[in-house]
Amino acid sequence: MNNQHPQLFLRHRHNPILTSADWPYPVHSVFNPGATLLRDGTTLLLCRVEDRRGHSHLTVARSANGVDGWKIDPQPTLPADPENFPEELWGIEDPRITYVPELKKYAVVYTAFSSSGPGVALALTEDFHVFERLGMIMPPEDKDAALFPHRIGGHWAMIHRPVSATGAHMWMSYSPDLRHWGSHKLMLAARRGGWWDANKIGLTAPPIETPDGWLVIYHGVRQTASGAIYRLGLALFDLQTPELCLQRSDEWVFGPEEPYEQFGDVENVVFPCGYTIAPDGDTINLYYGAADMSIALATGSIKAVLEWMKEHQE
Repeated sequence: MNNQHPQLFLRHRHNPILTSADWPYPVHSVFNPGATLLRDGTTLLLCRVEDRRGHSHLTVARSANGVDGWKIDPQPTLPADPENFPEELWGIEDPRITYVPELKKYAVVYTAFSSSGPGVALALTEDFHVFERLGMIMPPEDKDAALFPHRIGGHWAMIHRPVSATGAHMWMSYSPDLRHWGSHKLMLAARRGGWWDANKIGLTAPPIETPDGWLVIYHGVRQTASGAIYRLGLALFDLQTPELCLQRSDEWVFGPEEPYEQFGDVENVVFPCGYTIAPDGDTINLYYGAADMSIALATGSIKAVLEWMKEHQE
């Protein structure tokens, strides 16, 4: 029985679509992939892969239809490089991919797990074979970051999630050169009390540009007596001033329901880091990590999401 409400994102019947059993070399788990659609229509996932030490690296999987027939790089595509980037001492995690037309490159924003905790790092690539690392751009503790696809008001913009004594909220920062970041502004705060997204929220996949505003799918963490539950909510932000929240869903719209989402290394987690948008400009394929063990796919409509948000305005 499916009691998910509302039905904005439908799970693929082949879920989970990628597991450690599919990998060409020994690994513990695969999850939380960044995603992009290449020019030839190929779906590329940049998967977080955890080895048997507990450290993560990033490996590319490609598919003609985005569902099966995956071709996985035979070795880690982007391994941690702690010799040259000490902030990657304990691995690199949770990539978000944004294609940046001005640079003709893909920006990969990922979490570098340093000896001081997780921070935000950035790398650029044209082909997912050669990467130019820019290093850590936000110090610990900070993660759940993604770049906007073009400058806003002449500056690059990035969403990220620093942690403070009052909680974990989503922030916006700006940069003239992708290296030096400032003009930090709170864009979305975790709620308080008994809400599904109280105390800790964060970005999932990169923001989606729509006529109504920047559509952001975010995760909220509910602490219960038996542990945390990671679920997804929706928010809409102003196109010119993206730290300005126009709408926010009161209810969560997608949560752990299937066994592969409820049971694993971290139970009760659905965690997207990437999506692709079909040539129709509306169908969204959301790729998510399930229970920190496997990769699953859910499909929705951007128009339907925006309509639902209009009907459920605060």
